[in-house]
Amino acid sequence: MKQKILIADDEPSVRDTVRRALCDKFDVYEAGDGESAVRLAATHHPNLIIMDILMPGKDGYTALAEIKRNPSLTHIHVVMLTALTQDLNVKFAEALGAVGYLMKPIQLAILRLKVNQVLGVSGGAK
Repeated sequence: MKQKILIADDEPSVRDTVRRALCDKFDVYEAGDGESAVRLAATHHPNLIIMDILMPGKDGYTALAEIKRNPSLTHIHVVMLTALTQDLNVKFAEALGAVGYLMKPIQLAILRLKVNQVLGVSGGAK
């Protein structure tokens, strides 16, 4: 059975890029905002969520905090995806429970490496 990944980003092109990069090795679900991300996390219980910080409505920080407060979801690994480069953003995401941070624009080799590291996958998702 494939591990599940949820990509939460308000940019359809980003979701499409991540989905295409990972869908051969993982079941990939998509959310366009933080509210949908929390709902889909509760429905599908993904092994990993790759979440943008700046989204309309519920942002990635708020969604991350909700996921980590929910006892049935707290085990889900969350990697933040954003163009925000300040160290403060990284530290804040980690304080909320994120296990990693990926920068936009997405570099597919780094994306795959981070996913494999977080999920303990060997060989690489190519």
